[in-house]
Amino acid sequence: MSSHQGARWEYKAIEPPTELTKRESANPEGRLNQLGADGWRLVETVSYDGGGTKFLLFERRLED
Repeated sequence: MSSHQGARWEYKAIEPPTELTKRESANPEGRLNQLGADGWRLVETVSYDGGGTKFLLFERRLED
């Protein structure tokens, strides 16, 4: 198993897509699959105090 010690990472934050009303989330499956294919991994969500997701946070390891 490889060690992540000393690894360098890059991060991306995106807002979940919304429907026309801006109140309901659209299905992000296509976007998530594209990010996964590009090596990004979902690691955290940031939510509003009153509920709902504000950002999706992704990371991927930087190549040496």
